[in-house]
Amino acid sequence: MKNNAHYGAPRPRWTRRAGILLLAWVLAAAWGSVVQTLWNMQALEDVGVNITTGEWLRVIGQDLLGFAPVYGGILAVGWLVALPVANGLARWWPTGRSALLAAAAGSGMVAAVRAVDAVAPMPVFIDATRGLAGLLTMAAGAVLAGWLYARLSAR
Repeated sequence: MKNNAHYGAPRPRWTRRAGILLLAWVLAAAWGSVVQTLWNMQALEDVGVNITTGEWLRVIGQDLLGFAPVYGGILAVGWLVALPVANGLARWWPTGRSALLAAAAGSGMVAAVRAVDAVAPMPVFIDATRGLAGLLTMAAGAVLAGWLYARLSAR
């Protein structure tokens, strides 16, 4: 007979937070991937390329499989620095934890993208981030993900 002494025991808090962070990271990576795809597809249409709805959807799917993991790695590097700093600051300002983590997720994304741009052989690695509008649109996904992480991990 199995010993069920630990059955139903609550999980350690860090495992719950890690799962929530993973969810937020996947959301931010998917958001950035879709934004980048839409940005590129719209640029093609702007120069006269006719793209069907099926092609739009196929390319979005391909980029979710191909680009999102790369972008997710870039995000992870930025968040590895920014989120612990925000969590540390939240100890002195607990009511601002959500705002701190949201801002950290967005600024970590921007810093990581700009760092990649500085070392990439092409002018920018992610075309959507070439201008402020695209950069902010991609950062909005990271901000939303940081806020979601803060809200869900506070419980």
